[in-house]
Amino acid sequence: MLGGTFNPPHVAHLLCAQEAHDQLDLERVLLMPVATPPHKEAPGDPGPAARIAMCELAVAGDERFAVSDLEVRRGGASYTVDTLRALHESHPGVDLTFIVGGDMASSLPAWREPREVVGLARLGVAEREGARRVDILERLATIPGAVDRVDFFDLPRMDVSSSLVRRRVAAGRPIKYLVADPVAAYIEQHGLYRSSVRSPSPA
Repeated sequence: MLGGTFNPPHVAHLLCAQEAHDQLDLERVLLMPVATPPHKEAPGDPGPAARIAMCELAVAGDERFAVSDLEVRRGGASYTVDTLRALHESHPGVDLTFIVGGDMASSLPAWREPREVVGLARLGVAEREGARRVDILERLATIPGAVDRVDFFDLPRMDVSSSLVRRRVAAGRPIKYLVADPVAAYIEQHGLYRSSVRSPSPA
């Protein structure tokens, strides 16, 4: 499971999903857009339905990936422990891996019910420059059993972010090669991330 705001989904999200799938030998990576981010604002948010639609466009035709609307259907703030419990209920017996960046992994002790999180899923931690494995493991060691539930994978550095994409759209600059072509077309079609954001009408 790779959670996020995906506002919008971009190539760094897809690269992370691909490398986790490949290096951790995962059956499928599930992109999980949040309904309401609990820890940060979502500037220019076109709404969860639009973010789900863009995720689906981004991974269409790639059997390695899928998109879940579980958190959006549940509504409200999204907490990982609640999502993992729900996934276990709907997919009993499935081994889950929660994919996170090194910075997020280091902050896990401050999350809601961190011991339960690592009990429900292994942690697939993207190892990038600036987040040392030893430092991450030192932080996770404060959670009983967590260190034994961590799998690291390499993630090439890519300085692409959703905020960069939004800024470029607002400035009228091209976003091709920063997001999947269908996502760029969706953003253009619905006028997202410009000075006046309008949410697309439900299909």
